[in-house]
Amino acid sequence: MRLLVLGGTEFVGRAVVEAALGRGWEVTVFHRGRHRPPAGVRSLHGDRTEPDGLAALAADRGDGWDAVVDTWSSAPRAVHEAARLLRGRAGRYAYVSSRSVYVWPWPRGSAEDAPLVEGAADAGSTDYATDKRGGELAAVGAFGAADSLLVRAGLILGPYENVGRLPWWLTRIARGGPVLAPGPRELPLQYVDARDLADWLLGALEQGLSGPYNLVSPPGHTTMGELLQACLRVTGADAELRWTDPEPILEAGIEPWTELPVWVPPGGEMYEAVHGADVSRAVATGLVCRPVGETVADTWRWLTEIGGTAPQRPDRTRKGLDPEVEAKVLAGAGGVPGTTLQEGSSDD
Repeated sequence: MRLLVLGGTEFVGRAVVEAALGRGWEVTVFHRGRHRPPAGVRSLHGDRTEPDGLAALAADRGDGWDAVVDTWSSAPRAVHEAARLLRGRAGRYAYVSSRSVYVWPWPRGSAEDAPLVEGAADAGSTDYATDKRGGELAAVGAFGAADSLLVRAGLILGPYENVGRLPWWLTRIARGGPVLAPGPRELPLQYVDARDLADWLLGALEQGLSGPYNLVSPPGHTTMGELLQACLRVTGADAELRWTDPEPILEAGIEPWTELPVWVPPGGEMYEAVHGADVSRAVATGLVCRPVGETVADTWRWLTEIGGTAPQRPDRTRKGLDPEVEAKVLAGAGGVPGTTLQEGSSDD
């Protein structure tokens, strides 16, 4: 197949490009030139935020593409303009959206028919959920419901991550010493490796699938304990995972999800939303999720290859916990009834 990826040099877009090349597809990437794309692709340069930013794409005199993959997450009008330009020159349009397009709170077990936020296809940038919904509308508006695929991703991890979740845990554990491990350790998690997302997406294009799909692992694909234990194992660090109940963590004012990435305390609407989606539609159409140990090991390998500092998207908040706050919670946690303090290195 002939594939055009709008972006294709970072995280999910790069995973899509590498997966397509692995299938023997002909791949063109349209990007700003800030990062080198994988070897073997054809590059077109342009900035979708600038006037005439699509000029290189418009001037291309190639044979067109069987499919387009677009990961844009800012002003929907960028998707709107690109999709309109490519209508008639590409067969299908896959837009990597987000589960954030659903009206909050997302009930546990909610599927693709859950209520959606408002959005506009030709709007400027507002907030993440509205922008992603606008991007969906732009794709469908240009290519029609039958030729557009909406990939509503959940939590994404894996190599090339530029959001700061798994890289933060890896670098924190690699630093060694006592590590605040938010419990319970058996807390089920739901996420997707960017490469598994890419494999499913390309398979969906081959199958001619259309419409929306929640794209994340089944609930409980791994646990918080398994995730952090894998980080401890691959780094080989002299670190102690000190498992701590949610109460003292929350009482210290620590923000779940951002200051302790991936983790959300059980029982509340946020946990049910983030780690409880119905993904049966994606699983039935070929979604396969690799073991957490593979995701962690490959992310650590990539992180060490680039010098230990992960790239950071400027439009995302920085993740991670201040060392002084961590030390303070660890110092006081032993006196809190029900708190568990145990070395994670003994839990293989």
